[in-house]
Parts: sequence; C-alpha cells; structure tokens
Amino acid sequence: MSVRIRLSWAGGEVSATLGDTPSTQALSDVLPVESSANTWGDEVYFSVPMTADLETDARQVVEPGTVCFWTEGSCLALPFGPTPISEGDECRLASSCNILGILESDPATLSSIQSGDAITVELQEA
Repeated sequence: MSVRIRLSWAGGEVSATLGDTPSTQALSDVLPVESSANTWGDEVYFSVPMTADLETDARQVVEPGTVCFWTEGSCLALPFGPTPISEGDECRLASSCNILGILESDPATLSSIQSGDAITVELQEA
C-alpha cells in the first residue's frame, strides 16, 4: 500500500509517494499538519507530531527529493542538495533517518521555502 501526500507552502507545492513503512503509517495517522519550516543547507525540515523508532533501512546519505523522518528531532526532512556536512554534492542528513518515500517532481522546487514559512502536509487521493 502506498500513500500520497501533498506538501504546500506560500510559494508552491509538491506531492510525494510514500512506501509502506511504520513511519509512513504514523505520519498518515496525524495528517493533516501545519508546521514551520527550517532550512539547513539544501534541506527543508519541520516538526510533525509523531514519533517512530529508527528502521532497519534508515540512512544518512540519500538521493535529492527523498522524504525522510528524523527520529531524533521528530521532523520530516526533505533534502534537495548538499547540507553543511555533505561531502561533495551528496544529500547528507544530520543523522540516519527513516526513509518514507520520494517527491514526484523536481526536488529543487523546495528551494523556494524559507525558514519560518508555514508548510502544510496532507494526504492526497491516489
């Protein structure tokens, strides 16, 4: 079972397809949510009212546009390019994160999000 979500902010929106993971289920249970965006290099992250254990396939280095859950900070993390700890052009997260899914459009769209922007995450009909 895959889940689709929409992330929207004043400057745009993106959709993502999420896999069938415990973190995806936990996120689905709390949607819709509105949060305040933070940026860290070419990554957007924001808190969501859920918790999850680190999953066996958690990773610190991911592809641009990967939808991740940072268990240590209870945040969704959306990298679209290098962060301050990246080596080269990689997307390196602060620590290992659960992998939920992937954006359906160009991850660079996230570059229009500024720290403090309101961001809404909601379920989207398949």
